[in-house]
Amino acid sequence: MEVKKSPKADLETKKPVFMQIGLVVVLAIVLIAFEWSTTDVDASQFNMMDEVEAEEEIVPITRQEEVKPPPPPPPPKVTDVLNIVDDDVEIDEELDIEDTEIDEDTEVEFDITLEEEETDDAPVFFIVEEMPQFPGGDTELRKYIAQSVKYPVIAQENGIQGRVYVQFVVGTDGGVTQVKVARGVDPNLDKEAIRVVESMPKWKPGKQRGKAVKVSYTVPINFVLQ
Repeated sequence: MEVKKSPKADLETKKPVFMQIGLVVVLAIVLIAFEWSTTDVDASQFNMMDEVEAEEEIVPITRQEEVKPPPPPPPPKVTDVLNIVDDDVEIDEELDIEDTEIDEDTEVEFDITLEEEETDDAPVFFIVEEMPQFPGGDTELRKYIAQSVKYPVIAQENGIQGRVYVQFVVGTDGGVTQVKVARGVDPNLDKEAIRVVESMPKWKPGKQRGKAVKVSYTVPINFVLQ
């Protein structure tokens, strides 16, 4: 079977025309490409714009001005007043100056007396070479306490008894000071024990290296109901 083709539909006859059109299009594109002009943009302008914008955004640092105190007032002026007195006073007394020579053999006598006074800052010892002693010894001390103690009536009625330890300081003169309860039983018994110790006569003071010193001493007072 033969294919019948119309001569008008045959594209081979129009091939030269298409070739010419294609060349014209390509040449037009090449000319346009060569004639195309580009403008260079300066990048520094953008940098300057950025810097300007950045500078505008920076907040200036402000500092509060220091208020200086007012200067002190000037010191008052002191004016010296000079009283001029006529020097018409005559002095009749004459000074007698004795010329005394001191040799190596000359003896000079010095009369120096030192008085030792007991001060409150003197140290208090607990153990010394010679401990304080009650007049007559420990036997007389126990006898004195037994005769001086008056049992409080309130403690007797409540059946309160016990041993109260009283601490005190024997001074350099033998006097009893700084009396306090080291270990108590009852306020009434403690008060009576302090009264008995404070009413003690002077002791024989304690000595350290032959010198009278303050010594802390503790005495037990026993309260027993019979």
